[in-house]
Amino acid sequence: MYLPGTYVTALIMTVFSAIFWGSWANTYKGTKNYRFELFYWDYIVGVVAISLLFAFTLGSHGPSGQPFLLNLRTGDTVNLVDAFAGGFIFNIANLLLVAGMDLVGLSVAFPVSIGIAVIEGVALSYILQPKGNLAYLAGGVALALAAIVLDAMAYNSLHKERRTVSRKGIAVCVWSGILMGAFAPFVTRALTRGHTLTPYSIVVLFSLGALASCFVVNIYLMRHPLAGTPVNFSGFWRARSIDHFLGFGGGIVWGLGTAFNFVAAGFAGVAIAYAIGQSSPMIAALWGVFAWKEFAGAGGKARLYLGLMFVFYIAAVVLIAMAYQG
Repeated sequence: MYLPGTYVTALIMTVFSAIFWGSWANTYKGTKNYRFELFYWDYIVGVVAISLLFAFTLGSHGPSGQPFLLNLRTGDTVNLVDAFAGGFIFNIANLLLVAGMDLVGLSVAFPVSIGIAVIEGVALSYILQPKGNLAYLAGGVALALAAIVLDAMAYNSLHKERRTVSRKGIAVCVWSGILMGAFAPFVTRALTRGHTLTPYSIVVLFSLGALASCFVVNIYLMRHPLAGTPVNFSGFWRARSIDHFLGFGGGIVWGLGTAFNFVAAGFAGVAIAYAIGQSSPMIAALWGVFAWKEFAGAGGKARLYLGLMFVFYIAAVVLIAMAYQG
């Protein structure tokens, strides 16, 4: 099994996890008239596929740790359940976040959902695995939260029209954030308790848990969407081949981010890896600026907020990186 040998390697992996987590949504932008609930089936298959590829390659061959299948046989059952449950919970949060963006917009959904997730996920992970300097970690999280708010302010300044923020939309985003922060302790326990799981085993079980939740939550949202009209599987079969390919590719990209983050967490600790990985909104904003030209013609205020967001995010990553204590 491959594990990073130095903190610098683990740190680079967490940065790449943020890049992947902040980039997968570009694949959805490339689809045409393809509802997200249908896109998500292609996406989740990609997530499972890349997790299995990692498990049977880097997770089964290398100088350290147990190979994937042996680790599944010897790991404590409670750890297997925790890894699966973490994926199940996260996937519900991800679906709610997308629904929240439809209801109240990116500028409200991201600060509410990701802000709650960062605070909760880092705090609970640190309680279970107190690894790293708490002051640096807390300071980095505070800077990351400030960057998320600045990102929201930039999008608000870009879009002159302000939609009415519904109480339903806020409630959806709050629940998304609570659930998104709640999955991190499950991963922490599976990595640190009893006969532990390797990061590769956790990634596979996590992705299978996410797949299982689709058969409950995504099917429900297809029939009772929080935004838009109901859809059925006939739309999935009518979609273009390129749309299916893009959905699968989006899952591959997100799965790469998850694998990198969990493997790095095995060295640096879940709190540090999770906190840096959740700087993904900065990456998404970069795509919006340079690839999708979302800020073309934006006023000075939007550009100021955007510039400050990048400064705060970079400072947050540096401070969280300094929190590591080997």
